[in-house]
This record gives sequence, C-alpha cells and structure tokens, in this order.
Amino acid sequence: MVEKRTITVFGATGKQGGSVVKSILKDSKTASEFHVKAVTRDPKKDSAKALASLGAEVVAGDLNDKNSLHAAIKGSYGVFAVTNFWEIFSSEVEEKQGKTVADVCKAEEVKHLIWSSLLNVNKLSKGVLPNVYHFDGKANVEDYIRSLGIPSSFFLPGFYMSNLPGMSLRDMGEGNWALALPMPADSPIPLFDAENDTGKFVKAMFLHEKSVGGKRIYGATAYYTPTEIVDQFKDLFPNTGKKTGFSQLPDDVFKGIMASTGAPEPVQQEMLENMRLIPEFGYFGGDRLESSLAILYEKPTTWKEYAKKHPAFASLD
Repeated sequence: MVEKRTITVFGATGKQGGSVVKSILKDSKTASEFHVKAVTRDPKKDSAKALASLGAEVVAGDLNDKNSLHAAIKGSYGVFAVTNFWEIFSSEVEEKQGKTVADVCKAEEVKHLIWSSLLNVNKLSKGVLPNVYHFDGKANVEDYIRSLGIPSSFFLPGFYMSNLPGMSLRDMGEGNWALALPMPADSPIPLFDAENDTGKFVKAMFLHEKSVGGKRIYGATAYYTPTEIVDQFKDLFPNTGKKTGFSQLPDDVFKGIMASTGAPEPVQQEMLENMRLIPEFGYFGGDRLESSLAILYEKPTTWKEYAKKHPAFASLD
C-alpha cells in the first residue's frame, strides 16, 4: 500500500481552506492519495470537529507563531496557504504572515506550496489604483515566494458570488430588486463560488504539480457582466425579474453606502478602487480563463446554479 502524501491546509475553517479540505476528503480519488492536516487556531470549535469527522487531522496553528507553523508543516508534501486581510486590516501583517509560511515551507522542504494570491493592483494600474491593499499584500508575498525558488504555484480567487445575494443584488423595497455596483453594465466580473469551488481548483493543482509549477491559476467559472448577472437572475425568477434591473452607482454613492455599514473611509476607498479595477484594468489584468479551467475534472459552479440554491432568493419566483 502506497503511503499517503500529507497536504497541510491553512484557513481550514474558512471559505477557501475549508473548501480545499472538504473537496479532497470527499473525493475518493484524492482522499486515497492525500492525508490532510487542517490548521486552525482552535481545534475544539465545531467547524474544526466537522473537518475531523471527514478524516482530517486537525492541528493547532497560528500564522503569527512561527514555531506552530513548523509543527503544522513538518513532514508535508504540499501546503495550501491563505491569509485573511479583513481579519487584521493590515497588509504589513498579512505580508509577514505569508512570508513566514514561505520561509517555513522552504525550511521543511515542502514539495509544492500553493499560495492564495491576487494581482498587484498598484503595479497593474501604474499607480491609478494605489489603495487595494488586500490584493497588493498577497501579490508581494507571491513575489517573495518566487524569490525563494521553492516549488510553488499560485491560486487567484475571483469575485465571490457570495458578495451578490442580499448585498449587491437585493430587494430595494416593495419587491423591486436591483444589482447596484460602481461600474458599467458591460464590465467583466470573474464570478467564483469560493466555498464550493476553491477545492476543485486547488486539488487539481496538487494533482498537476508539474504542469502548474510557477504558474497562476485563476479561480472563476466565467466572466459575467452585470447585465448577464441580472438577465440570468430574471431567467430563474421571472416574476421577481419583472421589477429587476442594474444600477450603476456613482462613486460617492457607493462610498456612502459603505459608510452606512460602519466601514471607515480607508476601507470605502479600498473597495471602490477594487470595483474600479474590474472595468478599468481587469480583475485578472485581462487574462483569459481557459487554461485555468482546463485543469479541472469537476465543473465549477455557474451563477445560475449558485443563485438557484441561495437562501436570500428562496422566496422568489
């Protein structure tokens, strides 16, 4: 019997990491090949216990504690690493966390590190959009990983579908639904079901390590315009769709909406520039998705499939 190779997954109780753990262990092909170490700060919480019930080895680890990272990564063939900017609101801390993981992976001779990355928007936009820190910090870690020369590849998640139902796409009152975003109706948005599809991409990357080595894999089903998002919503819910449309928000209105949720001005500006990225420079810099989708052996979730099952739309017809 061939011994299973160990894959250590950070952020195991979050959307991306949790998807990787579940996708590997619920798939007989990968479950028979890989042993999964699920890293979390609190192995006793219910979400961690649920991963253990699937067969994961749940271990304690903290991205701010280098010794705990050595303990978690030791003996691993592969590592999936993801950080959460929105938990710490600091690109400096996020970069330090990512670089520490990379250093430990090098020290422990990991054979394949997959870093959850994003593009450097400041560089891509030539300084036009200098405040998208939750992208740029991850991109800086990617550069650092490349500089170390360790075996690695890079997973770049698209625009979360979960940002739409009940948030950008919601009931504006009296059954009038609208998708409201600060971008034109023809902007190409790479929609991605993070909870269900991160694992599909990442496990395929582990299985195709030679072909993806040093490359970026884009996590998205397809590019959808706001018009297409609304049209497919109307197809699913024709009665509600009679009073549904798209509204391009002025920049100041978008920031005002964010302010009403308690977001401080720097976060308002960051998110506005994040939205401007899509029509002005391209979420993935204009790159196509075909080569990334080609490594999958499970179909990614479409917007229609996601919307049909989402609780925010459960009462619609």
